[in-house]
Parts: sequence; C-alpha cells; structure tokens
Amino acid sequence: MPKAVVCRELGPPESLRLETFASAPLSPGQVRVAVRAAGINFPDVLMAAGEYQLKPPLPFTPGVEAAGDVVEVNDAKGVAVGDKVIVKMRHGAYCDEAVATPSQLVPLPKNFDYAEGATFLAGHGTAYHALIDRGQLRPGEVLLVHGAGGGVGLAAVEIGKMLGATVIATASSDEKLEIARARGADHLIRYDREPFRDAVRRITDGRGADVVFDPVGGEVFENSMRCINWGARLLIIGFTGGIGLAKTNLLMIKGASVLGVRAGEAVRKNPALGEVRIKALLEWAEAGKIRPNISHRLPLEDFARAMRLLIDRKAIGRVALTMG
Repeated sequence: MPKAVVCRELGPPESLRLETFASAPLSPGQVRVAVRAAGINFPDVLMAAGEYQLKPPLPFTPGVEAAGDVVEVNDAKGVAVGDKVIVKMRHGAYCDEAVATPSQLVPLPKNFDYAEGATFLAGHGTAYHALIDRGQLRPGEVLLVHGAGGGVGLAAVEIGKMLGATVIATASSDEKLEIARARGADHLIRYDREPFRDAVRRITDGRGADVVFDPVGGEVFENSMRCINWGARLLIIGFTGGIGLAKTNLLMIKGASVLGVRAGEAVRKNPALGEVRIKALLEWAEAGKIRPNISHRLPLEDFARAMRLLIDRKAIGRVALTMG
C-alpha cells in the first residue's frame, strides 16, 4: 500500500507520522502520479506547526511540490500514462502517490532528475515572481540576496545574474557562499565577518543596493534599509529570522518601496502570471541556465530529519525526499 506522511496534531516535524493509505479511485478529469521525489519547503514546516497562513483541516499531508510518473488517467485532457511530471500542490506531496488534475502538472525538464523537478518550481517560481513581477529588476542594477545559501536565495542569485544584475550574496558560511559564487554571485558577504550594510556600501562605492531579496526578515530587513540606493525595492520573501519593522523615515528618504512576495497567491489571483512564469522557467531549465542545488536527498521515512535540515539551516539549497 502507498505511504504518506500525516499530520494529525500540529507541532514539530517529529510529531508527524508515516502511514499507509488505500488508493482512491479517480474521478473524471483526474490523474494518478507515482511520486518519485518531494521537495522540502519552509511552508511545510510552518503548516505542520499551525503557523502558516494556509491551515488545512487535520489530518493532512505536508508538501507543496513533487515529481513522478503518470500511472493512471481518467478522461483527463493533455496527459498520458508514462508522462514525467512535476506536481504543484497546496499540500500533500510527502507521499508515494498523488491524485491531481492536469492544471497541477508541469512537464519535467528533460535534463532534470525527479529530485530536481520536485525542488524546482517553489524556489525558482518565488525568485522569478519577486525579481521580475514585483521588483522589476533591470540589467546593471545591484541585487542584494540574503540567505543566499538557501533554496530560494540561490534561485534568486541564478535568476538575478541571468537578468544582468550585479549580485551580492550574503550567507552564514563559506561553504554556502561558494555555492552562491558558482551560481553567479559577483560579491560574497559572510554575516559574521563584517556588518553587511557596511560591506554593501563598500562594494557599491556608497550607492547601495537597488533591489533587496529578503527571505530572512528581522534585523536583516531592518539593516537592509540602511544600505539601499535611491528608488530601491525591498522584496519580502519570508521571515525565518523574525518579523522586521519598516522605518518609514528611511524609506521616504530613499524613495524606496517595500513589496510583499507571495508567488502562489499571485497566480491564484491572476492565473496568466503563472503561465508566463512557468513557460520561462521551463525554457531556462531546458537550456541549462537554472537548476536547483540539492544538498541532501533522504528517503521518505526520514521526513523529520529532512525538515530539521531546513529548520537548523544545515541545507545548502534544497532538500528532497525520494521514494522507491
């Protein structure tokens, strides 16, 4: 019988359980996907703890992205048994098989394995929406990427460099920064070696960053307001380091904007945005221009350890669960 990670009570990853379940029959318009890999994302951790904006009724299975093979189709257009696909979900990816509709499926890039497919769209989709739709990053601008050793941070480094920006990457270790350099970062800052706001001013000859990509929040966000150029855009991706306060005087003096980034919600409000985004991401992936960096691949039963790698910031890029 297929297995799934199940959240029956809100709490830490260790409170989740691996359970078997009976395969449900398909309704017309649905497909069954044999899941080969699932990506670990911070919203999965927050959702299981009851701290995310989406609060599914209990019990539920975490996971917003998976990849695998279509094994059954019931009158679903444009999908065939044997197709290799990425599955986009609100939750439910930590499992051996998933029931989906064609609108949730994206072709797996031919040069990606299943784990890369399962760790691609959430991170790179967020970076795309942030830098292109919200930040409107232009060639020649300076992009400051915080948390550049994380999955979404590395995606921002890759896409920012591809868009022609000068990329400054910040992270907590040399190992993370070397991966960021390999993905295109022009300048590297370790948080513990020099205040990053001083380093950014030094690197930019006092001008500051034009766009700030911030999945960290807290003091990192607050200090970012002190190293921005005129007309800067500060992109709020998340707040793994706490909730930061926007000092309105600093924003006014620099004519700066603070922009919230919710890539999934933006597509639910305007589906056309998602079509453009996915088309571009797939083209870039097939051309070898972007690719997830997966530091850990763990079997499904090690889901708690995999989630802890994100919580403890031990991952560099992405973590994937693998099945079968």
